[in-house]
Amino acid sequence: MSRTTVHTDQAPAAIGTYSQAVKAGNTLYLSGQIPLDPQTMQMVEGDIDAHIIRVFENLKAVAEAGGGSLAQVVKLNVFLTDLGNFARVNEIMAKYFQQPYPARAAIGVASLPRGAQVEMDAIIVLD
Repeated sequence: MSRTTVHTDQAPAAIGTYSQAVKAGNTLYLSGQIPLDPQTMQMVEGDIDAHIIRVFENLKAVAEAGGGSLAQVVKLNVFLTDLGNFARVNEIMAKYFQQPYPARAAIGVASLPRGAQVEMDAIIVLD
């Protein structure tokens, strides 16, 4: 099986020993995205909604760079430092996904890189 890495300047550069995504066969594995602005590599300003939107935009950019789209996500993992924000994730997610929705996990965590309140990763099966 062939394996290639994916990179785009439209999403934050990797800040560690990982790739933005790895394509293996017809599956694209997107690394976790936090609400970093890809141009400045700083956390976006604003409330939790702005942070969730930035995460989805980062995932979208990586998906597109890998030849896919958010419509092809089969599994989405959501990590939140406050599960009280999960309703906001659901509301904003409805603007990025249509039925049938991907499988999903929502996990409460004590902390995330750079003090982020939200992080998401995804698995895409390319058509």
